[in-house]
Amino acid sequence: MKRLTNSVCFFALLILAWAILTGDFAFLGMPESLWSPYVLPPPSTVAQYLWDNTANGKIPLSMLITLRRLLIGYLIGLILGVPLGMLAARFRCVNDTLGMLALGLQALPSVCWVPLACIWFGQTEAALLFVVIMGTLWSVLLSTQNGMKNVPPIYARAARTMGSGPLHTLIFVTLPASAPFVVSGMKQGWAFAWRSLMAAEIYVSVVSGFGIGQYLHYGRELQRMYQVIGVMFIIIAVGLLADKILFSPAEAWLHRRWGTGKE
Repeated sequence: MKRLTNSVCFFALLILAWAILTGDFAFLGMPESLWSPYVLPPPSTVAQYLWDNTANGKIPLSMLITLRRLLIGYLIGLILGVPLGMLAARFRCVNDTLGMLALGLQALPSVCWVPLACIWFGQTEAALLFVVIMGTLWSVLLSTQNGMKNVPPIYARAARTMGSGPLHTLIFVTLPASAPFVVSGMKQGWAFAWRSLMAAEIYVSVVSGFGIGQYLHYGRELQRMYQVIGVMFIIIAVGLLADKILFSPAEAWLHRRWGTGKE
């Protein structure tokens, strides 16, 4: 509760300072805005935009479209990344080839995939999914590979002495022991997938439905800075909620369960 109170007070002070500097309290005798509302709109204008477009259903609908794209692409990235990471950890030839490729592509910003996706798939949902998969796949692959390499060899030897075969040891001993690393990779992959989708939605106009990133793009095109900032708040909120609700509790539990957390 103390940590939550500190966080709430910190962000409340930031918004208060923003309101004061942009003239939201000018009616109380405080100074007028230091900037034009076009450059930096006051929080009241941003809040009004979010309220109106939430009430008329535009923001909830765009969020559903965006989250559907994100979940599909992210799950495909997980389904591909975890087995490939296991192969890279198990076989040296896979590590020297696919592992090196993954290491290089992870450093490539996801927005770099957007032009290729548009050429290969056109202005379609497949282009967006491809960018999300590329943002997820490599970090999950590398985390799975590193996690399995960091499992103490004594675990596998103990399993083999009790009659466990190579495949059984890999799936039921080595992979569970590397679970904290895998979950960390899933968390990182989610963050990369979210960023990738926002970049893709800005540049790819899909007629099947506007996502939240496309509202960010049109806010810039129409010079509506209150819309740009409002959508940025939504993007930040979704990222924080996903981390605090899904990944951080699972990651903390696994680290405690496997004895790899801090005392």
